[in-house]
Amino acid sequence: MALAYSGRVLEANARVYRRTWRGSVMSTFLNPVLFLLAMGVGLGKLVDAGDSSLAVDYLTFLAPGLLASTAMTTAAGDASFPVMAGIKWRKSYEAILATPIGVGDLVAGHLGWIGVRLTFVTVVYGGVMIAFGATSLVEGLLAVPPAVLTGLAFAAVVTAYTARLKDEQGLSSLFRWGITPLFLFSGTFFPISQLPGWMHPVAYSTPLFHGVELCRGIALDLPAHVDPWISVGYLVTMLLVGWFFATRFMRGRLVK
Repeated sequence: MALAYSGRVLEANARVYRRTWRGSVMSTFLNPVLFLLAMGVGLGKLVDAGDSSLAVDYLTFLAPGLLASTAMTTAAGDASFPVMAGIKWRKSYEAILATPIGVGDLVAGHLGWIGVRLTFVTVVYGGVMIAFGATSLVEGLLAVPPAVLTGLAFAAVVTAYTARLKDEQGLSSLFRWGITPLFLFSGTFFPISQLPGWMHPVAYSTPLFHGVELCRGIALDLPAHVDPWISVGYLVTMLLVGWFFATRFMRGRLVK
């Protein structure tokens, strides 16, 4: 029964998205093309012409990192302002909880829908990577599951964080001081080895680094800096802990 209730929440999100999908066309289809053209092809020519220590050309190096980063930013977006809207602005979560659906079903359905969205977005991005010749068809598709796992881990934690906020100011801080630095300094655009030595342990401890490592290792068949199972364990643990606290904080916020 709980699975059926979670499915209802997922279905409701899908029905809403059926009416609003046009607003995400830019981020889903054009962003990967523009990023890879500007950074991979444009900047990549300069990097490849210089004294690069990369084992592959820059476009090939960059593409899997952007796959994981796209999953992170997509998940953070879907787990922040829409959750705040459901709690505070539209109060749709209160309406949902007036039905037999419980808080646990609400959170599970919410994360399930984000998982569907992430699968769609990362498959599209993987297709763009393949079209640009950054990876093969099989390896590009195999890189999708770790990207989805990365996104879900962020979605669970961001949902828990949002459920504790009283207003949207904390969300702006999250993206300014959390998501953006992770995007820039977790190995997406350049190897961690190029950071100052004192930053290496910090970068290695970030969740996006582990997502980038998994996607890059699979898409390019390159040796990983850490054991892939450690990265999987890190992200799964992050997902489960975030899920637990998201449910707990949402219950404390919505159940009187």
